[in-house]
Amino acid sequence: MIRRYTVAAAQYWVEQVSDFAAWQAKLERWVADAADAGAKLAVFPEYGGMELTALDPATVEDLHGSIAAMQPLVARADAVHAELAARHGLHILAASLPVRGEDGRFRNHARLFAPNGKMGLQQKIVMTRFEREHWDIAGGGPIRVFDTDLGRIGIAICYDAEFPLLVRAQAEAGAELILMPSATDTLHGWNRVRVGARARAMENQCYTVQSPVVGASEWTPSLDVSHGAAAIFGPPDLGFPDNGVVAEGVLDQPGWVFGEIDLDTVARVRREGSVFGHRHWGEQLGGAAVAGVAGGVEIVDLR
Repeated sequence: MIRRYTVAAAQYWVEQVSDFAAWQAKLERWVADAADAGAKLAVFPEYGGMELTALDPATVEDLHGSIAAMQPLVARADAVHAELAARHGLHILAASLPVRGEDGRFRNHARLFAPNGKMGLQQKIVMTRFEREHWDIAGGGPIRVFDTDLGRIGIAICYDAEFPLLVRAQAEAGAELILMPSATDTLHGWNRVRVGARARAMENQCYTVQSPVVGASEWTPSLDVSHGAAAIFGPPDLGFPDNGVVAEGVLDQPGWVFGEIDLDTVARVRREGSVFGHRHWGEQLGGAAVAGVAGGVEIVDLR
């Protein structure tokens, strides 16, 4: 297993691409740029997959119609990600998108592709008001963690990052890195996810990676204008920066943000840190009731 590596977190602009080939060419450029910079993990944001709704002009301005129309493209998009992961020898967290389930409901899917051809899926658990009241996107599950050659990884999609127990379940199940793709149309929203990402890194003594959608995408009713900056966080303690910020980007500027992940530093801070937030979780009031939350977490092997 690789204990130290570079992660690339995208500040991704969702563009109105002309066809599938144009979308694929764009993704290939982004992944190649991350790989050329030495990244072993490339993280794309929540709902960046809505870019595919541009391919059907008849439904592009229809929120629900565009989501339905993009469904035949999901498998093709997944195949492109799998091929790029294999070609460049890196893991890719694909931009999430709504996928229709067997019950007819749409759920927000984030897919983690390994270079060996395996893919892991994490659905968003808790829906925001916009997803509930306008999109009619359903909450998903179960909570999963993924065994990879880069360590055990969890995924908390946007709003999920704001819920301590959800991420705690992943940490209890052994995750040392939590990926947090996001899409927020206000600075308030981006800051809520950012604060959540920093808090989850602190209390679980692990790394978190936030990757947002940025820029104007007014052609689609699903995103409009998005704000944010990508960042990589750790606990502000032994072996990490004083403020816990490993790397961060420039607000609303498309591009990659690169940072170093060192899992030995996670092990050290949990063993020798000034505080033991990860170890002492169960000592808080009510902590005993949630100490075993990892029992409901599904472990998926992507090695």
